[in-house]
This record gives sequence, C-alpha cells and structure tokens, in this order.
Amino acid sequence: MIEPDVSPRDLEAWASILLDHSLGGIGPDDRVMIKGERIGWPLMEVLERRVVEAGAVPDVLLVPPNNDRGRVWSTAVARHGTAEQLARVPAWHEARYASFTKYVEVLGAEDPRRFAGLEAARSQALAAADRPFADLRISKRWVITLYPTPAGAAFEGIPFEEYVRFVVAASITDPRPLRAAEDRLAPLFRAGKRATVVTESPDGRARTLSLDIGPCLPALSYGLRNVPDGEIFTSPVASATEGEIYLDLPNSHAGQDIRGIFLRFEAGRIVEYRAEIGEEHLRAIVETDEGSRRLGEFALGMNPGLARVLKHPLFVEKVGGTVHVALGASYVQCYVEDPDSEAGKKKIEELAAAGTLNRSARHVDLVADFRPGGCGRSVRIDDAELVVRDCVWAPR
Repeated sequence: MIEPDVSPRDLEAWASILLDHSLGGIGPDDRVMIKGERIGWPLMEVLERRVVEAGAVPDVLLVPPNNDRGRVWSTAVARHGTAEQLARVPAWHEARYASFTKYVEVLGAEDPRRFAGLEAARSQALAAADRPFADLRISKRWVITLYPTPAGAAFEGIPFEEYVRFVVAASITDPRPLRAAEDRLAPLFRAGKRATVVTESPDGRARTLSLDIGPCLPALSYGLRNVPDGEIFTSPVASATEGEIYLDLPNSHAGQDIRGIFLRFEAGRIVEYRAEIGEEHLRAIVETDEGSRRLGEFALGMNPGLARVLKHPLFVEKVGGTVHVALGASYVQCYVEDPDSEAGKKKIEELAAAGTLNRSARHVDLVADFRPGGCGRSVRIDDAELVVRDCVWAPR
C-alpha cells in the first residue's frame, strides 16, 4: 500500500493544533478517544503519545476498512444483518463512548468502496443505529481531521503527492486568524430574523430560499471542531424554511458523489428534490426519517486558503465564498447558550417539541458556490447584504 510521506515535523504541528487548540489542551483527568483507520496511524500514533505525555489516558479505536467512520456497525452487518441484529448494540460500546472526555477522529479511508453502495433502507438503518453515539460524541469536546490517502486522491482526481501537500498544508495552518472575519458577521447572525439565499439553476431560473433564524445563535468555527476549518453557522427553525435552492459544488457522502442538487421546501419540509449526479443516494439521505427532510444548519464558508475545491465535506463546506445547508440534525448550541445545564436541556426539549430544533439520524452538508462562476447570486440577513471579498464573506 502506498502511504503518504508526511514529515515528523508536520505531524507534530498537526497534533498540536488538534490537541492544544481544538480540544483546549489535554489534562490528567482526560480520557481521549483517537479514532481512525490504520492508514491514518502515523498521525494517530503522534496523538496517542502526546496524550500520554500530558498524563491523560488514550483510547485508540482502530476502524475496520469496511466501516465508514467507525459507525456502531460495519457495512457487513448493515448488508447482511437483520433489524433485530442492528438493534442489539453491545453495552460496552455505549460505555466506551460515555467514558471519554475528548475525541479526535482522523478521517481517511484505505478503500471507500468497501462501505459504499448500501441500498437505501440499510443505509438508513445503519445511520439510525449510529445516531445515539454520534450524539454522545458531539456532546463533548471533539474535533475531526482528514488524513491524505491514495483512495482520497483518486476520488478527488488529483495526483497523490499533490493531494498530500494540499491536505497537509491546509491542516497545519493556524486556524485562529479565521476568527476575525467570523466575529464581524456574528452580530448580524445574532440579531437577524431571516436569512435569504438566492441561487441560479442551470436553466437560468433564480431560486430563493428563506430561513427563519430569529431564535438562533451563531457558532464560530475556527479550528475548534474541524481541521481545516473556517465557517460561521447556525441552525434555523426547522419548521419554517420556505422556497428553493440549487447547490452546485460536488460533495461526497459515504463514498458516493452527489452534485447539482435542487431542493424545494414548504413549511420547513422538502417536498421536491433531485440531483444531476447521485440522485439515488440523495434519495436515501432525504428519506431516512422525518428530520432528514428538514434543515439542521445554514452556514457560510470562511476559509480563503482553500482555493482548491475538494469533494470531501470537511473541505468543500469550508471554502471561502460558499454557502452550505445541512439536511438533518440541528446543533443544540445554536439554540441555547449552555445545552448541558438543566435549564438548557429543558429548553432543547421544548424547541424539539415545537419543531424549531430538528432531530434526525442524518446531518449531511450540501454546498453552493458564490464565487465567480458559481451558482450563488445573493445572501441577505434581514436587510443586510453579504458579499464575498477576497474569498471571505463580509457585510457590504
């Protein structure tokens, strides 16, 4: 197997960003899960050592090559198991997820074909079985990064060495300067009542999407959850999205391409959808559950350094001058300041019951390009128009 040539110096810099910045440092009381496939071991090994040196306990979870992101079950179980078998999750699996205090996931697959091509019903069942553990993970301090692999380069259609250089350079760049541009937009998100996004589909028709963000809080993303990073996002009122949107940038989900996506919403719910590439896979996502027909996120990509558009969601959604929306689960921190407090938990349940906060087994990001040549035409928050300057969103 060809493995990427990443220097020890770069691996150490990468680990420092993940542990010291993204996770806020590691202390003796921490139990840190480090999860990924064997091909990402060079970075995982450095992370493990650094956790031990900090006096904490590492929990290294090596993911089988037929498992997409270390889900509760591999695709072997999803393809051949019964619904009863999928529901029989071992108690130790939940205990393992409940026990860690911080989490690092190193994405990067040896052979994505091993977990691609699940039929819709089984893909949906697998997502549903895994959702409780995804919720456990995001309730704690977590970060995700992408290790460059030959399969990743082939999927993107980029020479391997060039792909490695791009991914590593983006991942070891200090993400903290991204915050300044996001800070300038945060007051608009916080005070705004409605976001309006206008895109143009290939037939020349303008598509207007209206989102209620009145009760929602902005979240600034500058290396705290993803590396590389760069976005400002919120979760809109799930029952109030209206209109249409066209999303032109390529995206990959579970090893499958989706591109050229059209969505139409009424009363928050998708009532029409299609895709130029990957429509069958889009259908499997949209029809997973009631929540996957609604939006859980609205975001602006803010990283000007990602000039090259990769299909991987970790990269494409961060490209400066893009907009992405996510089908599926909302982020609780976009509704309450302290979602872990008793008052916060009560408020979250009230918002979910009211249809404001969305719950789903899915959270899938879809991206529209507002740079020159893209499908994007305008973004407004109330009466304030946002524009792209030097590949960064800013108030006009």
